[in-house]
Amino acid sequence: MVDQSPPVRPRVASALHRAIVHWYAEEARALPWRDPDCSAWGVLVSEVMLQQTRVSRVEPVWRSWLESWPTPAELAAASTADALRAWGRLGYPRRALRLIECARMIVDRHGGDVPRGYDELTALPGVGDYTASAVLAFGFGERAVVLDTNVRRVLTRVLAGQALPTPHLTAAERARAAAALPVQPDRAAAWTVGVMELGALICTASSPDCAGCPLTRHCAWYQAGLPADDGPRRRVQSWAGSDRQVRGLIMAALRDTAEPVSYLRLGTLLGVGVDQLDRCLASLLADGLVQRATDTDGSLFATGAGGEQREAGDREFALGAYRLPS
Repeated sequence: MVDQSPPVRPRVASALHRAIVHWYAEEARALPWRDPDCSAWGVLVSEVMLQQTRVSRVEPVWRSWLESWPTPAELAAASTADALRAWGRLGYPRRALRLIECARMIVDRHGGDVPRGYDELTALPGVGDYTASAVLAFGFGERAVVLDTNVRRVLTRVLAGQALPTPHLTAAERARAAAALPVQPDRAAAWTVGVMELGALICTASSPDCAGCPLTRHCAWYQAGLPADDGPRRRVQSWAGSDRQVRGLIMAALRDTAEPVSYLRLGTLLGVGVDQLDRCLASLLADGLVQRATDTDGSLFATGAGGEQREAGDREFALGAYRLPS
C-alpha cells in the first residue's frame, strides 16, 4: 500500500483543527492524566501504562500508583516487589520494571524532575519516540508529533483515504502528521489529544461511527465510500494457553504471597505442562521479573506446599522456589 495522499492544504488543516478542538471540548472523557494539574511524571506513568492496555484497566492502577509514588524520587526508593504488586494484572509487567529504572535515572541524572528535552526523555529506560513525544505534548505543552494507534488511524482515513495505516510507521506518514499539526504549541497539544480521543471513541478500527464524526465532511476515506483495507496485517496470537498467559499466572501466584513459591506448588496451581512451565519461568528470570529464593544458609528452597509430587523436566527448576524481585 503506497501512500499517495496530497499535502494538507492550510485551509483544510484549519478546519480540521477547529472541528477537533470543539468536539473534544464537548465529548472528551474526564481522565485524570488529562487534568491540567497532572504532573509530567503522572503523564509519563499514564503513557507507559496505556501501551497496549485499555483505559478502563489503567485508570484505577494509575490512581493507586500515583497515590503511592507521586514523584520519581518516591518510586526510585520503592522495592521492585512492591511495584510489581501494585502493577497487578495490568499486563506486560516489564513496563513496571522500566518505570522503576526510569524513576531512578530521573533522580540520578535530572534531580528528580522529568526532563523536558526529547533526547533526554528517549534516553530513559522504556521511553521511545511515542512516549517522549506524548510527555512533551501533554506533560509540558510542547509542539510534538504524537502518533499512537488511534491518531495514526484517524489521520490515515481523513488525509490518505485508506481504512487503516500500515503495520509500521513510515516516513511519509510522519511527514503528513507533522504537516497537519498546528503551529502553536498549546493548539498542537489540543489537536493531538482530540484526534487520539476521536480514534478511541468514534473512528474505531472495526466500527467507526461516521455519522457522529466531526471530520466526516473533510474525510478522504468517507468521501471515497469507505473502501476496505487491502494491506498486509499481523496475525493476532491466541491468548488462551499461550506463554503470555502462563507468565501472567506465575506472576499472579507470586504477587499473592510474600513467601517463596516452590516449583512443585506452581505446577499444581497452574496445571500446565512441564516444558511450558520451565520455558515461562526461564523467560521471567531472564526479564528480571522473578528471582530464585534461597534459604538463610544459601540453599534453594525445594519444599512444595502440601508435599505435592510432580514430574519435573529440569532439575534446576524443580529444586527451586520463586518470588518477586526484592
